[in-house]
Amino acid sequence: MNQAATLKQWKAFCSLDNLNGRDGNSQASCSHPRVLCFSSGKGGVGKTSIVTNLAIAISKMGKNVLVLDADLGLANVDVMLGITPKYSIQHVFSGERSLSDVIMNGPGGIKLLPASSGIQELCNLNESEKLFLLNEFDTLDDPLDVMLIDNAAGISDTVMYFNMAAQSRVIILTPEPTSITDAYALIKVLATRYMVKEFSIIVNWTNSRQEAFKIFKQLAAVADRFLGFLSFDFLGHIPKDMSIPKSVRQQRPALELFPESRACKGFRQLAENILNQEVKTNDGNIKFFWRNLLRL
Repeated sequence: MNQAATLKQWKAFCSLDNLNGRDGNSQASCSHPRVLCFSSGKGGVGKTSIVTNLAIAISKMGKNVLVLDADLGLANVDVMLGITPKYSIQHVFSGERSLSDVIMNGPGGIKLLPASSGIQELCNLNESEKLFLLNEFDTLDDPLDVMLIDNAAGISDTVMYFNMAAQSRVIILTPEPTSITDAYALIKVLATRYMVKEFSIIVNWTNSRQEAFKIFKQLAAVADRFLGFLSFDFLGHIPKDMSIPKSVRQQRPALELFPESRACKGFRQLAENILNQEVKTNDGNIKFFWRNLLRL
């Protein structure tokens, strides 16, 4: 990463302090619907906790948010939110339910699409089934501003499948060496096999912003050295905070149980950063995502 890029990222990092203490009345907005895919090189980095609380933080800023649980086999968004889905996207394929029947109301005004049991079917739909599913999304009454995809960990085909259909790829890691190494491996696969050049980074469970940004710079520098020029955006960090494991055990979002905790301030800050993030292309909005996904 060249000196100018590093300076730009440092200025953006320092400006995050100005976001502390803001409430949910932010005027930040998306220029068009957006799809962000959250992935990690390894499990256990707090990805689902970040996605669910971030969705609520964005919703409290006046946006319509949908969370897609795409973690095949280990889906736990519903568990973390303390809700029990009656249906999944598989019931839409079978014709038993409409998409509006499957989408659930979650805490904080968010929507949840329990799709984990139907992800394998997404890869094997015939043309008529694809057209049917696209028509289902076209008929949704509620407009969506942001969709957050809670992807599986690792570098499986399913992980790549959702990353390639989304507009923005967000990589979550922790300061643990194995997490950093596996995050690099995920970035390497996306960059070399799928020609993805832009990544956003969140560092979770850190001691300080300085530690988080140091890890970000190290990751970006190694990727720049061995993978060629890639674009990295530091979205922010979530500090170590015992309110997170407590909220997980209680199966309720931390933003509802501990809204003034350090971690929750971090979630609100991340929401601000995402809504203020420059979007370089219109490709990847909600309907584009589903059309792209079903073409893969």
